[in-house]
Amino acid sequence: MKSNATRRPLYHLLMVATAMSGFVGVAQAGSEVNVYSYRQPTLVQPLFDGFTKETGIKVNMIFAKKGLIERIYQEDANSPADVLLTVDIGRLTGSVNKGITQAVSSDVLSKNIPAIYRDPDGHWFGLTQRARVIYAARDRVKQDAITYEELADPKWKGKICMRSGQHVYNVALIASMIKHHGEDKAKTWLKGLRDNLARDPKGNDRAQVKGVFSGECDLAIGNTYYMAKMMLNDKQPEQKEWAASVKMLFPNSADRGTHVNLSGVVLAKNAPNRDNAVKLMEYLSSAQGQEIYASVNHEYPLKAGIPWSDLVKSWGEFKTDPLSLEDIATLRKRASEMVDEVRFDQGPSS
Repeated sequence: MKSNATRRPLYHLLMVATAMSGFVGVAQAGSEVNVYSYRQPTLVQPLFDGFTKETGIKVNMIFAKKGLIERIYQEDANSPADVLLTVDIGRLTGSVNKGITQAVSSDVLSKNIPAIYRDPDGHWFGLTQRARVIYAARDRVKQDAITYEELADPKWKGKICMRSGQHVYNVALIASMIKHHGEDKAKTWLKGLRDNLARDPKGNDRAQVKGVFSGECDLAIGNTYYMAKMMLNDKQPEQKEWAASVKMLFPNSADRGTHVNLSGVVLAKNAPNRDNAVKLMEYLSSAQGQEIYASVNHEYPLKAGIPWSDLVKSWGEFKTDPLSLEDIATLRKRASEMVDEVRFDQGPSS
């Protein structure tokens, strides 16, 4: 338990930070809800606008790429956070393990989100699904099918681009390989993948596609929705060229299926606007919220019956790996250790 002496300085610093980030202190109950988000504002603002239009409840948001779980933990009972929006099953379960969440019992959420994509105790709820796919050079890669296992085949030596092995998206993929093949085979596979890299891992998912476009590599690993972000990027039209240079392959479609992960939401343990927070969570899982996710973010909605966007439909159907996301979460620590053990982020020469 933190002492008051410890909490007060942290709280004072928080108030300064939140004032700069869009809201100050605890929002007025009945009128607002405070969201801490790992998701970029451009991805979630349309959802918040729809929620405010429907309910009259204002959404205040703080965005950060990292550190929000620890921040809520440090803020303790003084935290203004009502809801945490995040990506990756590891961050969802990590927030629960950190003790910053509280359970939600909601018939709406239970009806809208399939049981496999929510915590049985009500501490986290998935909202959308994304697949971790292979972007392959259209003019240099002739095959139209691939497996994750094949990425370690020497025929791809010097031809794969990938972001850090320690990024949450890749840690989850590696954890799935451990679950499917056991530690020894997964480690051998990871070494093979490392040796096939065209360069040291760096950049984000879009940067890997840029590497394919430039000829630096023939294959790149990335999430599906990045294709849409590149194809529709009028502010950076060069990204449309990147997208046009690749085709998207859904690995292991002929056997177990493609690895998927989630974006999701938790209710903060000390949410000052609990009722509004639950309403927001329910809205994000509703037909209207899921349709916005599908049409604006081009992710796969979890609520049954919500159609994919036309762009996502154009990518084709795919088979989903049925591996439990909870199983992946429990193996993330080992996957992260394995990345360091094989010196993955030091690249192919390590």
